[in-house]
Amino acid sequence: MPITLLSAFALGSALLHLWSERYGPGRAVYLFKPLTIVLIILIAAGAENRVSHFYKYAILAGLLFSLAGDIFLMLPSDRFIQGLVSFLLAHLCYIAAFTFEGGAAVTTASMLYALPFLVYGALMLRVLLPGLGRMKAPVIVYMVVIMLMAWQALNRWAGTGQEGSGLALLGALLFVVSDSILALNRFRRPFPSAQLLVMSTYFMAQWLIALSA
Repeated sequence: MPITLLSAFALGSALLHLWSERYGPGRAVYLFKPLTIVLIILIAAGAENRVSHFYKYAILAGLLFSLAGDIFLMLPSDRFIQGLVSFLLAHLCYIAAFTFEGGAAVTTASMLYALPFLVYGALMLRVLLPGLGRMKAPVIVYMVVIMLMAWQALNRWAGTGQEGSGLALLGALLFVVSDSILALNRFRRPFPSAQLLVMSTYFMAQWLIALSA
C-alpha cells in the first residue's frame, strides 16, 4: 500500500482517537490509539529511504515497543511503570539506529550539540522533582535516555544532511515535547488540553521517525 495512503489512514485514525478521548465513546480509544501506531509501523516497513537494514529494523523495533507502551498506558489500571519501560526500550532502539547509521564518532561539534539537551533536561528535572516521589529514579533515567535519543538524532542530521535524518530529528524533538507535556501534566500540574497536545505531538513524532526509514 502506498505510503501516502497509509499516512492518510494514520491521520484519520489519530483524529478519531483524539475525538474519542475528548468527546467519546471512551471504548473507541482502545481501537484508534493502537491502530494509529500499527499504521505507522506499516509506513516504516514500506518506506524506501536509502538506509541500512539495521536502521529500518531498529526503527521498527522502537515502534513495536511504543505500541506496547501505548497499550500499557491506556489500560484502566495504572501501568505507568510498564509503559515507561516500554518507551525507554523504544528510545534505546532509536538511539541505536541514529548512532550506527550516522556514525558513532564523537567530535567537538557533536559534544556542543549536547549542551541544549543537557540544559533542557536539567531544567525539566528541576521543575518535576518536587512531584516525583518514588518515581524520581525512573523518570531521571527516562529523561537521560530521551535527551540522548534527541542528541543522537541531531548528530546524525548534522553528519549526513540527509532528508531522512532531518525527518528523524524533527520526530525526536516532537517526542521530547510530547513527553515533556505528559510529565508536566502528571507530576507538576494537570491542565485541560494536555492529552490533546501529548497525543498530537506523539503521533506526529512517530510518523516522522517512521518516514525516516
